[in-house]
Amino acid sequence: MSRLTWILSRIRRRLWIRVSLYALLGVVAALLASLSGRFFSGQMPLDVTSEAIDSLLTIIASSMLAVTTFSVGALTSAYAGATSNATPRATPLLTEDEVVQRSLSTFVGSFLFSIVGLIALKVSAYGPEGRAVLFIFTLIVIVLIVVALLRWINQLTKLGRVVDTVSRLETVTCEAMKTRIALPFLGGQVLTSPEQGAQVHSDCVGYVQFVDTAALSEISEKLQVNVEVHVLPGSFVYHGSVLACLSTLDGPLTDEVDCKIRETFTIGTVRTFDQDPRFGLVVLSEVALRALSPAVNDPGTAIDVIGRQTRLLSYWGDAWKNAEKTPAKYPRVRVSALAYDDLFEDAFNLIGRDGAGQIDVMLRLIKALQALSQTGPAASRVAAHRQLQIALSRAADGLRNDDDQRRLQAAVDAATVKATG
Repeated sequence: MSRLTWILSRIRRRLWIRVSLYALLGVVAALLASLSGRFFSGQMPLDVTSEAIDSLLTIIASSMLAVTTFSVGALTSAYAGATSNATPRATPLLTEDEVVQRSLSTFVGSFLFSIVGLIALKVSAYGPEGRAVLFIFTLIVIVLIVVALLRWINQLTKLGRVVDTVSRLETVTCEAMKTRIALPFLGGQVLTSPEQGAQVHSDCVGYVQFVDTAALSEISEKLQVNVEVHVLPGSFVYHGSVLACLSTLDGPLTDEVDCKIRETFTIGTVRTFDQDPRFGLVVLSEVALRALSPAVNDPGTAIDVIGRQTRLLSYWGDAWKNAEKTPAKYPRVRVSALAYDDLFEDAFNLIGRDGAGQIDVMLRLIKALQALSQTGPAASRVAAHRQLQIALSRAADGLRNDDDQRRLQAAVDAATVKATG
């Protein structure tokens, strides 16, 4: 995916973009009806009075203004609920929801359509043909409003709830993993041992959101050099951080090339999910930590998150075995692989810390890590076993009740027997 494609995908998910397009379509539809007399002169089978259309458009205008106001309030409440009950990092997923965007777009677009239609009626811009076409457009708009209302009501029963937010996080994390698996090492070759060469440094502070390896490949082919990417999406960089290194470069690095390479790295103030599977694991872990806090005290949500993290890492381990063998799309670009230790630490480390005193959470965490330590590639099993030992150590210190200690030990022994049996 090129940088332009990524930027367009980010813009497309903005709420105001779709709302503006629907509003523009509503205005265009009302205006086109005024030109219909030129194309359908005397050919319309029905004669609709201005009063009939005026009544319908007035009803749509007044009701859609109220519905839009209510919808914005409901959406704001959903954002607040997701922020307080889950994590603030999950709120962009609610904004990007397809049902939310289509519903609000339909409400605003139909409101503007009715306003423009009313204005045109008052100034007598429509003849018999125009009124007939406007009436047909109005019926279509009413159908769209009814469908949007039904979908919106159904969505309001889930929007902002913890379960819905966690499901969205799992979905977006899985999509990020699939994107990385489709282009392992971002389309380049694996970077194992960095070489010496001309370095390109960051000139700002923030998180790497996107790396345009396609543009890096074009630069490397033009210069006949190898480009080593030293920071992955999600990395925090500052002034002077090494972004990339050009090996086998003949002569010094020019300012023009340095600037072009730096522009292939998009750096922002926050992390994004698109090229950063680790961020999804981190945000899921944040939801579990919020649930384990004394103010919320919801261990069930933490247990749910552990199950989802386990499912995601199982998928990653199974899919990555074949993905890392995929031929490089950009052979002159070298990118580091995601470390299993980092993935497992993002997913489970803090949950094991905050849940060390709760036997139900620790039992699920231990069982999940035991399962992951017995499946997948060797590196994945090693990382899972390391997190398992950390969790057991914390549980030994956190569980004060002897019965809880016995239950935990029984679960460990049963899993050990099953693994060796």
